[in-house]
Amino acid sequence: MTAGRSALAVGIGIVVAAMAAAGWVLTAPRPVDPQTARAVSEPGDPAAGKIVFFLAGCDSCHLSPGQSDPTRLGGGQELRTPFGSFFPPNISPDRADGIGAWSAVDFANALMAGVSRDGRHLYPALPYPSYARMSVKDVRDLFAFLRTVPPVSGRTPPDALAFPFSIRKAVGFWKLLYMPAIAQPLAEDPTDLESRGRYLVEGPGHCGECHSPRTFLGGVIASRRLTGAPLPDGKGKAPNITDGGLADWSESDIAYALSTGLTPSGDSLGGPMAAVVRNLAQVPEQDLAAIAHYLKTVKPGGDS
Repeated sequence: MTAGRSALAVGIGIVVAAMAAAGWVLTAPRPVDPQTARAVSEPGDPAAGKIVFFLAGCDSCHLSPGQSDPTRLGGGQELRTPFGSFFPPNISPDRADGIGAWSAVDFANALMAGVSRDGRHLYPALPYPSYARMSVKDVRDLFAFLRTVPPVSGRTPPDALAFPFSIRKAVGFWKLLYMPAIAQPLAEDPTDLESRGRYLVEGPGHCGECHSPRTFLGGVIASRRLTGAPLPDGKGKAPNITDGGLADWSESDIAYALSTGLTPSGDSLGGPMAAVVRNLAQVPEQDLAAIAHYLKTVKPGGDS
């Protein structure tokens, strides 16, 4: 009997150890694949990257506190969430405190895979589940543009997260649940109206990150994408921007509101959308038209 119990205990121990090892492997940070790494390392176009910068709203999180110039990207503005406070980092080309010493692959790993330069998981306060859908061209063009903005010295405070969300290794499990399965990133952006709109909304525009309800773990509920959600800081709500929520809006109404902040009823888009409008006012009209067209195809259940 004792020998049997000992054998059982050993067997259970082996199973537990094997499960722990499998979990460790499955949740390890995974950088971009070699093909993507080679592609993003090709020279980018800073002028095209400037448009990506405004589409992605990089300054909304990474702008230095007290600054109005969107290219002063020293970071440090507190981002309050149900999990604690994040302080977005310095992404200026300062070599000591920003990303001036980064390679294009370092940048792609952060943006598309949520992996830091030193090989750790990044928290999804950086919306890399959306940015993972970006094209290789947009990523390298954005990196090229960021190298042209003014260097800003100074490092940001460390994130202040509640336990157990402070356990960075746990982000690997989160990625297993919520990172999109993308076999190979797009080489170039789509060009037809609806595909372009979908790409901008789901990729660089990351609209679903604010406008979609989330699980208790903070993952977007895919079946309700874009149907509205409380804002991360708990102050207010991002509205339903599917065709159901925008039923009384035409495509031209949506495009106009995105570039001016004025709604069909004469109201102004405020709160976090004010920064979004400020950025989208800098992008080509055809991109706004594509976004508007796509949003009108998304049904209230989150499907298009």
